[in-house]
Amino acid sequence: MSDNDDMDFSSALAAFEAKHFSRAMQLFSPFANQGNADAQHRMAIMYQNGLGTVRNPDAALKWMRAAAEQGHALAQHGLGFMYLEGECVAKDGEQAVHWFKQAAEQGLAGSLTTLAMMYEQGNGIPQDLEEAKRLYKLAGFDR
Repeated sequence: MSDNDDMDFSSALAAFEAKHFSRAMQLFSPFANQGNADAQHRMAIMYQNGLGTVRNPDAALKWMRAAAEQGHALAQHGLGFMYLEGECVAKDGEQAVHWFKQAAEQGLAGSLTTLAMMYEQGNGIPQDLEEAKRLYKLAGFDR
C-alpha cells in the first residue's frame, strides 16, 4: 500500500467507526476488490445488516467468505454464525464448526465458547458433552 492508500484506508475506517456507512462502503470497496481481508469483512457486515446500502445477503456471504478464507479471524467467526443461524446461507452445522474452529485456532475465545455450546446442546452437530467440556475449559471456563 502506498501512503495515499494508507490514508484512504484510514479514512474508510474512520467513516465506518463514525457510522457513516455509505461513505465507508465507497472507500472500502476498492480495498475489498484488491483482496484486503479487513475491508472485505467490513463490507460483509454492511451488506449483512443493510448499513449504508441495501441489505444484500449474497454480497454479505461473498465478502465474509473472501475474508475468512484469507484467515481473518473475525470473518471466520462471522461466517460460522452465518452457517449456524442460516443467515445469508443455508444452515449447516458442519460448516459452522469448521469456521468456528478456524477462528478459535487464532485465539478467539468467543468461537471456542460457541463451539462448546454447539456440542453441549447438539446444535447443528451431534451432542458431545466431553468435547463441550474440553472446549469450555480451553475458553477459560471451569465447568
